[in-house]
Amino acid sequence: MSRRCELTGKGVMVGNNVSHANNRTRRRFLPNLQHSSMLSDALGQMVSFRVSTRAIRTVEKSGGIDAFLLGAKDADLSAHARRTKRAIRAALAGASA
Repeated sequence: MSRRCELTGKGVMVGNNVSHANNRTRRRFLPNLQHSSMLSDALGQMVSFRVSTRAIRTVEKSGGIDAFLLGAKDADLSAHARRTKRAIRAALAGASA
């Protein structure tokens, strides 16, 4: 399982540990990923993602998972998130028709 947020695409970054003597050794900065279930109003069910804590805050600010996914670029989303986005779009189209 990759260490990448399914909604924002945030992943592992690399850098250096710098000692007091200014010795540098390579290190990895891992994103704070959490398993989170979010309620989709359009689908009427919980949708589970592995997302960063920053993405959880962004989803809440944008008005829920439906609004976030409909406004997000497909390039940033995982395959599971793109499938969910298509299902939400289809559910909203079916409800309005």
